[in-house]
Amino acid sequence: MKRILLVIDPDATKASIDLLEAARRMYASEELESYGLRLGAPNDPAFGILDRVIDPEGLHRFDLAGVADFIAELHREFEFSAVLYPATVYGRMLAPRAAMRLHVGLIADVVDVRRRDGRIEMMRPAFGGKMMAGVVHRGPNPVMMSVRPDTFHFGGGPAENTVVTRRAPATPGHSGVRLLERRPKPVSRDIRDSDILVSGGGGVRRRFGMLGQLADALGGMVAASRRLVDRGVAPRHIQVGQSGRTVSPRLYVALGISGSIQHVAGLKNAEYVISVNPDRHAPICSLSDVVVEGDAGEFIRRILERIAAGRSDGDPECEGREP
Repeated sequence: MKRILLVIDPDATKASIDLLEAARRMYASEELESYGLRLGAPNDPAFGILDRVIDPEGLHRFDLAGVADFIAELHREFEFSAVLYPATVYGRMLAPRAAMRLHVGLIADVVDVRRRDGRIEMMRPAFGGKMMAGVVHRGPNPVMMSVRPDTFHFGGGPAENTVVTRRAPATPGHSGVRLLERRPKPVSRDIRDSDILVSGGGGVRRRFGMLGQLADALGGMVAASRRLVDRGVAPRHIQVGQSGRTVSPRLYVALGISGSIQHVAGLKNAEYVISVNPDRHAPICSLSDVVVEGDAGEFIRRILERIAAGRSDGDPECEGREP
């Protein structure tokens, strides 16, 4: 029996539960017992999915030192085979502190997990996302990693009976963390939440502004390749790829994108890909469902004209049609 601890970030509950799929790939043929460390999620989806949920009483989630001590305390009691964190801002702050407490290595920003000669191999971007590195676990348990959100998708059934345990740390310390002020987080859309992405690469560098028109007409969002981000044309938070976001849209429109390995790695589970490129032999074309050989600007112009004409004629195919 393998015991797995998932650290649940209340600001990214879905990404936290998706860690269970990563754990299943790590121990595919072995029975798992899943534990969740709940850190203040108001509507915790772990209930009914994980076997056991632990609620630390009197421990503020931003008391990172205290939470790391609590994770070490839990491991001494349950001897977890692995401790998994979502690679969110919170997870990236907490994971290295807990690894230090347990004197184990930490693999950060994992994008794939596999078994190799009976050992667990974790894949992560290296050298600024220009290549992938495979790290094989050979040390003592627990295996500790942070996993990039939207890399895995948990699709299993619920647990038979989730046990919720409320417990205070065995050795409570005197935390210096106090809540001085609370500010609401600005509402902003994340490209990982969009079903439709209109993404641009180096081929549309001078016409990147046109992508917003097409995205608005399709009810989607604009994304970009690393080339445009590095040149300052697009902001970092809409970058798709190994060093950017991993996305799973229903429709991905790639305009002027060559399709490097680093970019394609960010298209984890895109259902339908349309690529527009003057080079029919570009790598992205071999992965596309539809390839348009030509100029991206002309493609956008004609698609917008077709959408506008369809709406003016009352064409139902242009009104709220799903991709």
